[in-house]
Amino acid sequence: MKNYDVAIIGAGTAGLSARKVVSKYTQNYVVIDDGILGTTCARVGCMPSKAFIQVANDFHRRNSFRELGITGAESLKVDSEKLMIHTRKLRDRFVKSVLGGMDEWKEKHFIGKRARFVDRNVVDVDGEKIKAKKIIIATGSSPIIPKPWQEFSDFFIDTNSFFELQKLPQSIGVIGLGVIGIELGQALHRLGVVVIGISQGRAIAGLSDPKLIEYTSQKLGQEIDIDFSGVQNLARKDQKLMIRTAEKEYLVEKALVSVGRKPNLSNLGLENLALDLDDRGIPYFNEKSCQLRDADNIFIAGDVDGSKAILHESADDGAIAGYNACQEKVEEYKRRTWLGIAFSSPNIATVGKRYSDLIMEKIDFEYGEVSFEGQGRSIVMLSEKGHLRVYGDKKTNRLLGAELFAPSGEHIAHSLAWVISQKMTVGEVLRLPFYHPVVEEGLRTALRDLAKKLPETRSALEIAVCQEHDTSMCE
Repeated sequence: MKNYDVAIIGAGTAGLSARKVVSKYTQNYVVIDDGILGTTCARVGCMPSKAFIQVANDFHRRNSFRELGITGAESLKVDSEKLMIHTRKLRDRFVKSVLGGMDEWKEKHFIGKRARFVDRNVVDVDGEKIKAKKIIIATGSSPIIPKPWQEFSDFFIDTNSFFELQKLPQSIGVIGLGVIGIELGQALHRLGVVVIGISQGRAIAGLSDPKLIEYTSQKLGQEIDIDFSGVQNLARKDQKLMIRTAEKEYLVEKALVSVGRKPNLSNLGLENLALDLDDRGIPYFNEKSCQLRDADNIFIAGDVDGSKAILHESADDGAIAGYNACQEKVEEYKRRTWLGIAFSSPNIATVGKRYSDLIMEKIDFEYGEVSFEGQGRSIVMLSEKGHLRVYGDKKTNRLLGAELFAPSGEHIAHSLAWVISQKMTVGEVLRLPFYHPVVEEGLRTALRDLAKKLPETRSALEIAVCQEHDTSMCE
């Protein structure tokens, strides 16, 4: 039986991040994965979807050309076969980059087989047992297809298969309007596909603020048909899929099922570890250390923990798990400020504490808001659509979070995440520079609206005042 200091099960983002840290402390480690390598992000997630969305938005831009004085746009067409070839070409480039990073260690430290726990220190790898002092579970997640729907799987597309399409269907039902459903649904519409977006309840890409949900639903509904009454049942009709909701019936060629992802924990042998599991089948663990509650030599990282299925969070999980797997004393780490972005047009983002978090935690807060309809730079970009709400603590005056649907929202969201991370008050944020003309001026308007409702004492000019006996204030 081979003995290792650390065994990492899974070679996705979290597993590779863990390996990078582990390799700084020991060369006696192994990474085990029997799946397709290249990470979810590069193969079927973040990167190919953005390539696809970029083409859709470029094509959609033609609708503004006549207004800009550019003629001939009516002759532009989409060759969906070439579009998908282009998307896969970029996808393959991203995957190649990931695989290339494995070359220097793969031969000595990688086993391309399935691992299954025998006990807390031993895993079975296709009949061969290996032992490790510490083990990291980083097996990722997979798209969910509800069991009652599986007889219609010939109509279904999920994120694992979407980018393998040879050409686009003429009509599609997008079931689930989270980040993936909104991004790909809008992109498909902009490429000429008839799209029906279906959700159980008014859920849009992680938004929780009722006003943002209402506004965003209305604006997106001007592009694609949205039905919030949920799927009641499915049926076959005329070689197409009939989707029945509580309100209507829709006949489509295909259905993109984007109702969530499940942790890859089946057939991992967790039953041999005597662990308490939550109602999703996930072992209880410490989010700040990634250590399992009931097995202190085992750590869990990435999408498989069912917490925050976002690349930078998975990478942080892996780094924390990798570090703690190499230490005698486990450390807890403060997690980064929440940042979630949907690359719709305009972008949708949630930052820091969402509206629902503030309500649940009973925090006494105020909000400031701005519409991007009539905002200078948005007018110039012909993207005069969007709304932003920022939330501030009525006791500390600190900026707590935001929800937004805004042009260039991905950049506004990052700026907000940075100042929230620094625990800045609204007044302190307003003392930062805002250039003209940029969409961030809309953010400043929302912050000013919020500042009026908070008790913070601020400079009347929104400029830091030099202190008579503290020259550093004006350096």
